Amino acid sequence: MSKVIVIGGGPAGMFAAYFAAKNGHKVTLLEQNEKLGKKLYITGKGRCNITNASDMENLFANVCSNEKFLYSAFYSYTNDQVVDFFESYGLRTKVERGNRVFPVSDHSSDVIATLTKALKEAGVEVKLYTKVTKLLTEEDVIKGVELEDNTTMYADAVVLATGGISYPSTGATGDGYRFAEGLNHKIIEPSPSLVPFEVQESWIAEMQGLSLKNVAITIEREGKKLYNDFGEMLFTHFGVSGPMILSASASIKPAYFKDFAHELTLKIDLKPALDRDQLDKRILKDFEEAKNKQYKNSIQKLLPSKMIPIIITLSGIDPDKKVNEITKEERMRLVDLLKGLPMTIIGLRGWNEAIITKGGVSVKQVNPSTMESKLVKGLYFAGELLDLDAMTGGYNLQIAWSTGYLAGSSIL
Repeated sequence: MSKVIVIGGGPAGMFAAYFAAKNGHKVTLLEQNEKLGKKLYITGKGRCNITNASDMENLFANVCSNEKFLYSAFYSYTNDQVVDFFESYGLRTKVERGNRVFPVSDHSSDVIATLTKALKEAGVEVKLYTKVTKLLTEEDVIKGVELEDNTTMYADAVVLATGGISYPSTGATGDGYRFAEGLNHKIIEPSPSLVPFEVQESWIAEMQGLSLKNVAITIEREGKKLYNDFGEMLFTHFGVSGPMILSASASIKPAYFKDFAHELTLKIDLKPALDRDQLDKRILKDFEEAKNKQYKNSIQKLLPSKMIPIIITLSGIDPDKKVNEITKEERMRLVDLLKGLPMTIIGLRGWNEAIITKGGVSVKQVNPSTMESKLVKGLYFAGELLDLDAMTGGYNLQIAWSTGYLAGSSIL
């Protein structure tokens, strides 16, 4: 029986510990917080989007970084197996819009309770309030860990599952990067992902709290399209957020924000169901019905009330002008605006608002079939610590479950 230490009590760490124990190893799970799954508790707005029930092709399509590295992991432990695992321990699940899988109870605490129950059943020893300060090696072979109180724990294998830097309030410190780098692993620069955008235009703040549904966005750089999507978004005091925006952030390279000579432009199509001609006819119809009204009182049917003053200003049309005096040129400016309301993206929000971390331990130095380090024998990686990230919708947790399973079950 080998001694295994798993560092980090998040989803990847808990799965690695469970499957290592099921494989007959003596497993100790070390967690620096007062409880397991602290970040898991707040995922999916406290409901915990466990995984995504889509087919394998869609799972890979929603991985943003190094999807080929995940072939072994995803096929070794699929999304169906994740659901089966939780169901087998008594947690009932349901599938919602976008194939998102949630617990029927809508409580992430039930997911954590299920995992805790599974760990206990498997015989995993859990040590809370236990912070690792150093990995111990000898001639590139893992030997154990050193703790904050200067005590040493020896092991035949160590699984590093310390997570990223997002949500530091949950205890995320980036220690795992330091441990890995200290053993000559390359770290791809971590950056916030699945995070809101900050926008330059000051009028954004006037629309704070306004939520838009069924709109389309395009992100451009020097006229080149980088991203487009359809769905929901939200205006904030600093910029834009919401499901569609968070997904967009995962597709935008952090380097773009360091090169201010080439601006990133976000355009919102407020009427994606209509082409330009159809929208013009719709506006003409509204104007005909309000021909004796002023422009500022004629577009209520087109837009949410919070947006009307902004669109009036940006259109450059005199708000007091009678509708029947508006020229075709002015009307086409309004069409342009509604089909592509432009704003300048100047950055991403910080780690406190990032759902996940982009970047991490380079997967080139990790065996994709086992999650073992190619540099240090007996050292395994799992979860967000690795340079792996995906869109919202349960895909990132699937990465955690699959890599955690593969790390824990591959230990000899």
